[in-house]
Amino acid sequence: QVQLVESGGNLVQTGGSLRLSCAASGRTFSSSAMGWFRQAPEKEREFVAAISWSGVSTYYADSVKGRFTISRDNAKNTVYLQMNSLKPEDTAAYYCAAGSKWVAIRVYEYNYWGQGTQVTVSS
Repeated sequence: QVQLVESGGNLVQTGGSLRLSCAASGRTFSSSAMGWFRQAPEKEREFVAAISWSGVSTYYADSVKGRFTISRDNAKNTVYLQMNSLKPEDTAAYYCAAGSKWVAIRVYEYNYWGQGTQVTVSS
């Protein structure tokens, strides 16, 4: 069993930066790929970024490539999402996900989810 708690969401102006954190509990964290997804009102949850268990492999949605960076610290059981050059279209609830054996981009490939943290980018 893995429990995930996200933090770091906030209101920020266009062009600003935020760093989201996801603290995980459970013995399987260090062997699990991790992902970040987001969901805007009345839209489906969409993939943002993913990282392999070792941190060597990462993958990004085209919409955030070059602006967002995913990383992890297995000693702290924490995964991060550094978000730079934020745009109003990045406004959404951001969710951390775990439980995939490999870098995955689909919601159903993850078994565990956090409660989400809200990011709002004002224009």
